[in-house]
Amino acid sequence: MTAPATAPADLEELRGRVWAALGTVLDPELDEPITDLDFVEAWSVSPDGVATVRLRLPTFFCAPNFSFLMVADAHDAVSDVPGVERAVVTLADHHASDEINGGVAAQAGFIGTFGDEAVAELDELRATFLKKAALAGQDSVARPLVDRGATPEDLAVTTLGAVPPSPELDRLRRRRAALGLPDGDGAPLLITDDGSPVPVAKIPLHLRRARLQRVGIETNGEYCKSLLKTRYA
Repeated sequence: MTAPATAPADLEELRGRVWAALGTVLDPELDEPITDLDFVEAWSVSPDGVATVRLRLPTFFCAPNFSFLMVADAHDAVSDVPGVERAVVTLADHHASDEINGGVAAQAGFIGTFGDEAVAELDELRATFLKKAALAGQDSVARPLVDRGATPEDLAVTTLGAVPPSPELDRLRRRRAALGLPDGDGAPLLITDDGSPVPVAKIPLHLRRARLQRVGIETNGEYCKSLLKTRYA
């Protein structure tokens, strides 16, 4: 049975929800939403609730695993939007577009899509990059405190709740929550990969690692944005 047509005002609201859902989808390597990266080439929502999204990437040879993750995540995010009857999410101009688009449409998973070429599903890969983002986020939040004179002893007892609100703090909380790491107000600002507080003596080295991770992610992000602009000038 065909879904009833959506009224214009409701359709506009549904479009807003679909765009917001796309904004939750991250490039796993760059830790930025695909909407901010301009990876959404085109999108529409029909009156009968069909959401159609076409993604694009900086190069023809972007890694298939990262590419598959973004297309699959976008499909899942849009499909979960109330009012969307069906989601059609595809990737354009990529050497593995046909395989990725077919696999996502069939919900075959990465192994089901690429067969012997795939070593494993991508949950571990996603977690690896979330950990890198969570480490980089500690530098983003701690750096202003250090610039104002906070010592390792100060940082060792600083909790998330004691840090001034900021978009960087919100992002750090989200990354930790996704990993199952402490993200409440009482959680230490500086933690290791397993969620343990960083000892005072190791804080300088920990912050150097966090800063290098943040700079690496940001540099890679700027490089990919420049490639995308060049490719689709």
